[in-house]
Amino acid sequence: MKPESRSVKHKLALVSAFVLGLVAVATPLAHAQTFSVVHNFTGGNDGGVPFNGFTVAESGGGSSHISAPLPGRTTFYGTASSGGASNYGIVFSMNTSGEETVLHNFSGGTDGATPYGNLAIDKSGNLYGTTTAGGASGVGTVFEVSGSTETVLYSFSGGTDGADPVAGLIQDGTGNLYGTTSQGGANGNGTVFELAAPKTKGDNWTESVLYSFGTGSDGSDPVGGLSFDSSGNLYGTTSAGGAYGFGTVFQLVPGASWTENILYNFQNANDGAVPYAGLVSDKAGNFYGAATEGGANGGGTVFELTSSKGNWTFNVLYSEPGWGISGSFRNVVLDASGNLYATTHCDGAYNSGTVYELTPSGGTWTYTLLYTFTGGTDGLYSVSNLVLNQGKLYGTTLYGGANGNGVVYEVTP
Repeated sequence: MKPESRSVKHKLALVSAFVLGLVAVATPLAHAQTFSVVHNFTGGNDGGVPFNGFTVAESGGGSSHISAPLPGRTTFYGTASSGGASNYGIVFSMNTSGEETVLHNFSGGTDGATPYGNLAIDKSGNLYGTTTAGGASGVGTVFEVSGSTETVLYSFSGGTDGADPVAGLIQDGTGNLYGTTSQGGANGNGTVFELAAPKTKGDNWTESVLYSFGTGSDGSDPVGGLSFDSSGNLYGTTSAGGAYGFGTVFQLVPGASWTENILYNFQNANDGAVPYAGLVSDKAGNFYGAATEGGANGGGTVFELTSSKGNWTFNVLYSEPGWGISGSFRNVVLDASGNLYATTHCDGAYNSGTVYELTPSGGTWTYTLLYTFTGGTDGLYSVSNLVLNQGKLYGTTLYGGANGNGVVYEVTP
């Protein structure tokens, strides 16, 4: 049976409401790794309920003029979906000590509201992101933050141009931005879009829909962001649709019009189902991703796609323990040694999420549990991506912490 189609925001709200009743606050499980809370969101001016993790910029780099970090420290850039001056979310920077600077407060009007996705940074240090709501038509925006000034580059209308962008953006070498909308488009099931940078100063950014989902078995409801390969093809996932209704991995090939190829259809069996995460690639051009549910152990899967002579092979690297959509919501992160790191939403001993590592060895992958959230002051529900900085992992939780509005945490593997 194919899953019922719902808006992504509705599905996420249902998940959080359902598992809130399952949390038992207790003493954290003992691990060999170290864990610490770096920042407790209050839900006030500093924001709250961060749906994503961070983009990283080293101090002294191109982005340091936005929020000058202390010498030798790394600056993280992120969004919170609520809180701020008007309670519609913020864009912020933070260093590894948890010192935060609010760069923009969303008003809930034409400037946007409720950002869920991560941020992109260009060579000049400008930040780019999306909001799921607000804008001229109330269905989301693409925005830029330069210094402390926010500019709306595009407001979605909710029609064929798309609506409700959940994921962040990627940027090509000429400054154009690419992303997905979870709804809207020609068939109402989401889009892949390009926002072309103005060629002349003072001109407007131009939005083009590269692909509209929902014509049949092509997929629908993309939640994850996009990735490029060296040939300029785009890759991503849809959380629904496809041959079996449980999502797809797709490729878009540029041309006079962009052509979609389905690389894999999820079957809700040992392969997993409902991929909310996007894809990350290694130097060899292999892609890694995560399905949020299904798999041999019921809590989703981490998978790899490899290409040989134009043919793609799908392999499950690990089946996560859990139930329902308790698995990994955001992108895995790949380190220089080929290890993968990720979080789960509400897996673990306290149904509050985990941080884990997958290590390759001899053709198999070894799972290491790095931390189990209790749902208390350490945080609750990590739907965050992770970032690596000087051998440490950083991420966010949706809720929990000292004020119940989420935390920024650090894990040393």
